[in-house]
Amino acid sequence: MSQETPTVIKKYANRRLYHTGTSTYVTLEDLAEMVKAGEDFTVTDAKTGEDITRGVLGQIIFEQENKGQHLLPIAFLRQLIRYYGDSMQTFLPTYLETSLSAFGRNQDKLRDQMSRALKGDTFGAMEEQARRNMDMFTEAMRMFTPFPQAGSGASARTAPRTAEGQAEEIEALREQLREMQRTIETIASERKQ
Repeated sequence: MSQETPTVIKKYANRRLYHTGTSTYVTLEDLAEMVKAGEDFTVTDAKTGEDITRGVLGQIIFEQENKGQHLLPIAFLRQLIRYYGDSMQTFLPTYLETSLSAFGRNQDKLRDQMSRALKGDTFGAMEEQARRNMDMFTEAMRMFTPFPQAGSGASARTAPRTAEGQAEEIEALREQLREMQRTIETIASERKQ
């Protein structure tokens, strides 16, 4: 799957991307396919040699989002923006990486539940998976929170979220579930036709 040494992609001033392994120009869509295939690469500025991989991967994500393939809910994007400059900013990348890794390990279970959901109990199966994901995320966050819990002198900034904040998160998850249910119902109705 992944190579020992990542392939180098050079980005030129004219925004063209050059794949040094195949000696061809590639597009962001080509890079997206490389990611999906598990190919490791780095993107460097052809003039300065600066590693710009993070920015290019961000471009790929937002290009997909603009095509209507929405994986990033609005509530998530807003919360993510709030973390920039926050004291938790340094812990969030590790937390997100751990959470996505765990999610990836549970894909087969999720696919099985989605399959069962299409056959019957859509909302119940989705709600159960959302509850498991929330438990998993909470546990991952607990591992990466270096601050004491409430009652041990923690400031308001580092204390656990308020009941109101938790209620907002739960409502955001419910909205995601409702949207997923609508999507599943649309897919199911298209399959019947």
